[in-house]
Amino acid sequence: MTMLQQPQHPVLGAVVAVTAALEEVAEANPSFMATDQKAATLVEIARAKAQLAELELRVLAAADDVAAESAARDVAAWLHHHTRQRPEVLRADLRLAVALDRSYGLVAAAMRAGACNPAQALVIVNALDDLPADLDPEIKTKAEETLVAYATRFDPTQLRRLGRRILDVIAPEIAEAEEARRLAAEEAHARKKTRLTMRRVGDGTTRITAVVPDGAADRLATNLEAFASPRRDDGTRTETGEYLPYDRRLGRALCQMLETLDPTRLPIHGGDATTVIVTIDLDQLRTEAGIAQIVGGTPITAAEARRLACNANIIPAVLGGASEVLDLGRMQRFFTAAQRRALLLRSATCEAEGCDIPGTWAEAHHWIAWALGGNTDLDNAALLCSHHHHRAHDTAYLHERLPSGDIRFTRRR
Repeated sequence: MTMLQQPQHPVLGAVVAVTAALEEVAEANPSFMATDQKAATLVEIARAKAQLAELELRVLAAADDVAAESAARDVAAWLHHHTRQRPEVLRADLRLAVALDRSYGLVAAAMRAGACNPAQALVIVNALDDLPADLDPEIKTKAEETLVAYATRFDPTQLRRLGRRILDVIAPEIAEAEEARRLAAEEAHARKKTRLTMRRVGDGTTRITAVVPDGAADRLATNLEAFASPRRDDGTRTETGEYLPYDRRLGRALCQMLETLDPTRLPIHGGDATTVIVTIDLDQLRTEAGIAQIVGGTPITAAEARRLACNANIIPAVLGGASEVLDLGRMQRFFTAAQRRALLLRSATCEAEGCDIPGTWAEAHHWIAWALGGNTDLDNAALLCSHHHHRAHDTAYLHERLPSGDIRFTRRR
C-alpha cells in the first residue's frame, strides 16, 4: 500500500472537519446573533483556538521527518517555506512544542481541554524552566499542577508574576532562599549589562538607547507616567484633540521631567529617589538577608534595598517604625498619597475585572460615597481607571467586589 492509499489519520480527519465546518459558516452574519449567543461564541472560539494550537504543537513535536524529507533545517523552517508565517514565531512554537512533548504533559493536557491558551502555556513553561535545576522533581510537578490550575483564573501577565513566586505557594520552606539567590544573580547580571548611549540624529533630535536594571526602569516609568497620564491635558493630546500614542507621551514626559528637576537636589545623592517598601523587618534589612519590594515594581534583594535606603524614602510602617496615616475616617474627603501607595500595593492595575490600565493612571474611588457617610480609608477604597470610575458613578451599572478582589460591572436590567 502506498502513502496515498493509507487510511486518513484521525488527526488529519479532525482538522479537515474543522475547516469544512468553518466553510459552512463563511457567509453567516453574526450581527443577527442574540447577545448571549455572541458572548458564548467568543468564549467557545477562545477555547477552540487553545485546543487547535495544542494539536498543532503536538504535530510539530513529531514532525522531524517532514523536515528531513526535504532537507529543511527543522520543521519550523519547512513550515515557514510552505505557509509563509513569521519564522521567529514558528521557531518559538517549535520550542514550546518540544517542551510540552518532553517535559510538561500537564500543560499540554490543559491546552487540549481548552483550559489553557498558548500565551499562558508559554508563561508556565518559562516559569518551570526557571526553577532551580536541582529542585526535587515532585516539587516541580506540584508547581506545574498549581500553575495549570491558575490558568483558569489568571491571564498571562498575572501568571508570570505568580510563576516567579510559585515556590512561595508550594514550597515556602525553600522559597525565600531561592528567590534571594535568583534576585542576586539577576542584579549582578543587570549591573554588567547597564549602559546608555546618546547619538545626535542631525535633525534636532537625539536617539537615546539604554539597558538598565528593572528596578531603575520601574522608577523611571513611575516618574514618567506622572507626566504621561491621559488625565493630564498638557502635552498628552495632538493638535486635533486626540490622545498622543503612548510612546510619544513617554517621550514628552521625559523632556518635562528633565525640565522640572530641582537642580538643588541633584548633587551627592542624586535627589529624591523612589519610595522603597520593605517586606522584611529592620534587623533583616540591616543584615542584608531577605527581600524588598519597590512600589508598583519588581522585588529586590535586601542588599539592594539597603543601598537604595541611602538616598530613597523608606516607609517606616513596614519596618516597624512610625507609620504614615493610611485610614483617615471622616476627617478628610480625598485619599492621600500614602493611601494611594497602599492601594498600588493591593493592585498594580485598575481593580475592574479584566482591566489592565496601570494603577498609576487610576483614581481612588469611595466604595460608599463620602457624601453618603463613606470613610476615606482603605476598606472603603477601590482603584479604578477613568473609564471604570465613571461607570462606578453611572446609575446604569451595578458593581460588586468578587472574592478574588476584582470589581465586576454589570448593566442594570
